[in-house]
Amino acid sequence: MNELYLSAPGLVTPLGSDVATVCKALFAGQSGLCQMPGLLLGDAPAWVGAVTEPLAPLPEAFAALDCRNNRMLRQALDQIKDAIEAAKADYGAARVAVVLGSSTAGIDVGEKALAQWQASGELPDDFQYEVQTLGSVARFAGAYLGVSGPCYTLSTACSSAGKAFASARRLILAGLADAVVVGGADSLCRLTLNGFAALESISAGPCAPFSQGRQGISIGEGAAVFLLSRRKGAVKLAGVGESSDGYHISAPDPKGTGARLAMNEALAQAGIGEQDVGYVNLHGTGTPKNDEMEAHLVADFFSAAPWVSTSKAQIGHCLGAAGALEAAFCYLTLCHGKVPPQLWRGQYDSALPPLRFADAGQDAALRHVMSNSYAFGGSNVSVILSHE
Repeated sequence: MNELYLSAPGLVTPLGSDVATVCKALFAGQSGLCQMPGLLLGDAPAWVGAVTEPLAPLPEAFAALDCRNNRMLRQALDQIKDAIEAAKADYGAARVAVVLGSSTAGIDVGEKALAQWQASGELPDDFQYEVQTLGSVARFAGAYLGVSGPCYTLSTACSSAGKAFASARRLILAGLADAVVVGGADSLCRLTLNGFAALESISAGPCAPFSQGRQGISIGEGAAVFLLSRRKGAVKLAGVGESSDGYHISAPDPKGTGARLAMNEALAQAGIGEQDVGYVNLHGTGTPKNDEMEAHLVADFFSAAPWVSTSKAQIGHCLGAAGALEAAFCYLTLCHGKVPPQLWRGQYDSALPPLRFADAGQDAALRHVMSNSYAFGGSNVSVILSHE
């Protein structure tokens, strides 16, 4: 039996840090974007999607891995701990794996350590280099949860957490695990903000995906985790398609060739046609080239126009965690019969083909939804969730 199901998600987002709060804000079309000083060089404020609720320090046993990223991750993991404990009881801790996506890990701790070293010539006494390594994300989760199956972090830029679903699926189907903690976490830091600013990809105001005059992205942060297993549930991980077109280090293939391959593979795994997809969570970054490519691709790919929207107008682009957060929003869409609305900041770009953007309060009883993520270097992933 190849059918795999997702537990309800654990969520920490700019819209809230529990499922009920996130649902209310998501479907109402609220924004979690705000101006934050101190992130960009020159001290110009940046528009970001920030988690504003307090994040408790990690337990003393994990002090060496304490960072903003792992604090968000821990809070999300706690929300699904009952499902994980049940899996440990059913399968054994060695049969529960961890696959997470991230692009930042604990780099914020490294930034603070560097600032102290520049000021005093000495690193903080408690600085641990490991906290800023990408592998530390999954290692922390595995140790915190007390599981000992395969455990690793994926970092493929903006497709990281989406690709984690593909890896988690393969682990179970290959017989290497019976359950997988899957998702992603990414946190705000100066390195990321200034890297994208150097590429002239940061929007001066809140990001405005698919709008006339859009300027670029607003970076966000958050964590989303699920437990994937054969235990029957409300939502099935129906298919995950991956591709790597390598068109350009940072620009998307304007024809969307690799993105199309990923979408077709996901449909084939799910055993459905493109006409069966009722909603697509667009990558929708707000950069001119990404939105242009994606609008033309979606308009051409789907014969029966599905509802569409992008979550990045509400929470920002959460980079390595984006695919997990957006999969969580798709999960909520299936379970609540509502579609996340498109949040507009200006008029739709009339140079783009028309799409069926959802408005706030849009009800829709859907069986299949798709979430797409496209990353630097041409890494593409398409995730399909289905409602039983």
